[in-house]
Amino acid sequence: MQKLVVLTGAGISAESGIKTFRDTGGLWEEYDIMEVATPQGWDKNPEMVQKFYNERRRQLLECKPNNAHKGLVELEKYFDVEIITQNVDDLHERAGSKKVLLLHGELRKAQSTRYPGLVYDIDGWEIKEEDRCEKGYPLRPHVVWFGEPVPAMETAIEITREADIFVVIGTSLNVYPAASLLDYVSHGVRVYIIDPEEVMHHGRAGIEVIKEKAGVGVGILFKKLTGKNLPL
Repeated sequence: MQKLVVLTGAGISAESGIKTFRDTGGLWEEYDIMEVATPQGWDKNPEMVQKFYNERRRQLLECKPNNAHKGLVELEKYFDVEIITQNVDDLHERAGSKKVLLLHGELRKAQSTRYPGLVYDIDGWEIKEEDRCEKGYPLRPHVVWFGEPVPAMETAIEITREADIFVVIGTSLNVYPAASLLDYVSHGVRVYIIDPEEVMHHGRAGIEVIKEKAGVGVGILFKKLTGKNLPL
């Protein structure tokens, strides 16, 4: 069975109602990214950062996987599908995808501010001010902020190198190091990009662009790869 590796970004979850940072009306117009998604922002105002992620978590609990997420699950009947996602939501897992690597952490988990290896599931949507890890330190969102290392990157590179088909969905390929994964796709591997906007592909030849939103685009991809209509 061929290995189909899929790199997903905010665009795949936007159709589920999750705001992206970059789009018009997105989160960057409401928030200064340096204030809510950096270690410096946390040090400066942890209450504001905590509130920001609590709001994102509450919103996530009201959202459901869309046809793009579900379509990738259907592709598991034909391919060994591995998903590498830049998103911190759990919509891929809730849709039923079996192999998901979350590059930037998990919104529905918390970690110790002093011992990052202490990670906890969040009951509900809120990390409260009084919540502590087992060693007594406050909890923060279990997400990778700008300026922090991406621990899962080496695993992502290994998965990418094994791809027989590589697909990019809903990411501008502007955020590093995730954007560099395209450089690790082996020569001769089919590459598809699904996005309604222009996506940087760093001069790589042989890329097929499906210029659609994720839901429609995954349906088109499914037909190209299987010869069948997506049964959703």
